[in-house]
Amino acid sequence: MLKRILPTHDSIKKSRLLSWLGPRIHDPSLWHINRRAVARGVAIGAFFGLMVPVAQIPAAAIASLFLRGNLWIAAVSTLVSNPFTYAPIYYFAYRLGASLIGAPLPQHAAELSHDAVSQAWIGQIADLWTWLSGIGQPLVLGMLLMALSGATIGYWGARLFWRYKVISKRRRLLHARVLRQAH
Repeated sequence: MLKRILPTHDSIKKSRLLSWLGPRIHDPSLWHINRRAVARGVAIGAFFGLMVPVAQIPAAAIASLFLRGNLWIAAVSTLVSNPFTYAPIYYFAYRLGASLIGAPLPQHAAELSHDAVSQAWIGQIADLWTWLSGIGQPLVLGMLLMALSGATIGYWGARLFWRYKVISKRRRLLHARVLRQAH
């Protein structure tokens, strides 16, 4: 299914937008759908999707160039975090980090709602800085642990899913062959 959606290798070679990357962009691992490249792409995408709050797709694409993961899979896998999941992810990351280092929830952070944070961006930079500095260490620690866990689970989950699909396909083919021989 993905092969129909993804661009061909020839169209990528001819792209003027990607020519600045040189020969690295022509590495077959970046574009082929195989178990190793897909698993690496999922791990890279999950890591940057859970760790980096901004520019996740470009960060995952650059990491894919160096780690030889599937570029498109890495980009799509970053969508594990999106506008609908940011709040629960960051809340859980903060709670995880705070529980590990024993940091209490800052009172000022508990008082700030989402609207207050938005207003702080516009006119109350000092309040925003206080809010961020109160949750910074636990949040970063929690995000790092979640990103590493997500990358590990994503990598092995993709490998297991790939293995399951191969085994089930082999079983179907074997079953079809047995049925043909019986008739």
